[in-house]
Amino acid sequence: MAGPLRIVMLAYPDMTQLDLTGPFEVLARLPGAKIDIAWKKAGKPVVDASGLALMPTAAFRELDGCEVLFVPGGPGQLALMEDKATLGFLQEMAAGARYVTSVCTGSLILGAAGLLKGYRATCHWLSLPQLAHLGAIPVAERVVVDRNRFTGAGVSSGIDLALTLAAEIAGADEARRIALAIEYQPEAPFPPRDKEDPHLVAEVEARTRPFQDKRDAAARRVGAKL
Repeated sequence: MAGPLRIVMLAYPDMTQLDLTGPFEVLARLPGAKIDIAWKKAGKPVVDASGLALMPTAAFRELDGCEVLFVPGGPGQLALMEDKATLGFLQEMAAGARYVTSVCTGSLILGAAGLLKGYRATCHWLSLPQLAHLGAIPVAERVVVDRNRFTGAGVSSGIDLALTLAAEIAGADEARRIALAIEYQPEAPFPPRDKEDPHLVAEVEARTRPFQDKRDAAARRVGAKL
């Protein structure tokens, strides 16, 4: 690229930090990458759902465009589904972006902004069906690419999403160099969900059901207005 690769990554209270920091580690290694961590105000940390503080580098009003727009997920996603300032910012950034991307329930925020209507997309497995309320086509895959929309499933899939995007932007060899540099060689200690103990899966579903009901209600409410 002739100029810097401008990447805008949304940060917000009660997000899941790994949704952002995993992809950040990959994307920051792309040649020419210039990353802004964006929130309504800069200079004051936002605190993730587990208490980790992250410092935004730019306020919404300070940014006028980007090549890559990225949105993480997390419990704080619920508050942003009807937040006009955030949704308007995402719409503005997406209008000129080459790639519009997300991880986990960040895709629900993109959907709430009307940016996934008619697109295949993925999300955390517990929230995947909610994408349909927002006009997207839910796909149960770790990374889903539909035209310039790149979406990753839950939390840890952010690195996969970012490496897929890196290959698209800088070529497969550069993405593989990044994977080697960060020693990304996942060997999961436990079975994948479709081979996991069904009782454990059911327990996770039961523990998260009250919050998932709130997410589903929000997605339905927002989707009805799109």
